[in-house]
Formats: sequence, C-alpha cells, structure tokens
Amino acid sequence: MLARLALDPAEEDSMAATLDAILTYMEKLNELDTSAVEPTAHVVDFAASWRDDAVANRPDAEALLANAPARSGDFFRVPKIIE
Repeated sequence: MLARLALDPAEEDSMAATLDAILTYMEKLNELDTSAVEPTAHVVDFAASWRDDAVANRPDAEALLANAPARSGDFFRVPKIIE
C-alpha cells in the first residue's frame, strides 16, 4: 500500500528532488577508492560484553501457580494435543 501513495504535483516534485539528491550523493560515494578497506560488521572493534547468565530473582512456583486452572506439581497442566 505504501507504493500507492497519493501525492499532489508539488509533493511529487519535492520527492523527486530529494531522491535525486540522494542518488547524486551515492554516485559521489562510489568515486571513493575502497580497495584497501576491509569489510567490517562494526565500525569500532570491541569484544562482546556479555554478562554471566545467572538467575537473580528466582520465581516462587506457588505464587506463579496460585491462579492456574489445573496444575501437576510445580507445572501448569494443559490438555494433551498430540495423539
């Protein structure tokens, strides 16, 4: 549906000028010599800063299952769907 935008002539002229400016800039970028530039995924080289995967607030099974319509021990009981 976005491809079917209804633009009046003034908006069409404005959009055409904007797109022309973008394409002109892209042509200018294509003139740069990038043969010595290595492909990168990130501009800054950094090590992944992952935290330890540790449970900080262990859930209370009784509180979680207090309103369960059916339960089996510490689990929700659901109808069997696989024969």
